[in-house]
Amino acid sequence: MKTLLVALALGTAAVIAPIAAPVAAQTLPPAVIIIVDMDQVFQTSAAGKIAQGELKTRLDGIQARVQSLRTSFGTEEQTLGQTRPTAPGAAATAWEAKVKDFTTRKQQAEAELTKRNEDFQASRQYVLKQINDGAQPIITAIMKERGASIALAEGATLQHSASVDVTNDVVARLDKSLPRVSSTAPAAPAAPR
Repeated sequence: MKTLLVALALGTAAVIAPIAAPVAAQTLPPAVIIIVDMDQVFQTSAAGKIAQGELKTRLDGIQARVQSLRTSFGTEEQTLGQTRPTAPGAAATAWEAKVKDFTTRKQQAEAELTKRNEDFQASRQYVLKQINDGAQPIITAIMKERGASIALAEGATLQHSASVDVTNDVVARLDKSLPRVSSTAPAAPAAPR
């Protein structure tokens, strides 16, 4: 009987021991990280450089137009202020018509500048999107080649070793696969009526 109790106790202990033993933590492979400076990709890739030149030309055109309008409207506004009639009559009516025309043209010019600026911003965003879209498969390929499990933007890091920065590789491959992008955003779809 004593032997039976000992055997039963040992058998129970053998069954309970694996349950009571701590479960071994699952070990994950260490994370391999690569860093990409997308700002540098935008600035130094062939497509980025060409697009930046085209966008700068457009921005310079907008700024020149702003300056031209500012000068023209400033002079005209000053003339209107100096020629304001003091007495009612035909001269006052004609002057009021000039003021109304001036105000209308100024509003139209402001609307033109707003539209040009919106178009410029849309084109800039379109350039960034094309370069980003072109870089993503390249980043994925470099991750596979290096056995990386994470790709981080350079701006998301406080410090990192130069050995994990693959920006130059991304730029070199992007220059081959996407040497140029469009700097004109596609027209927005028309609103339904």
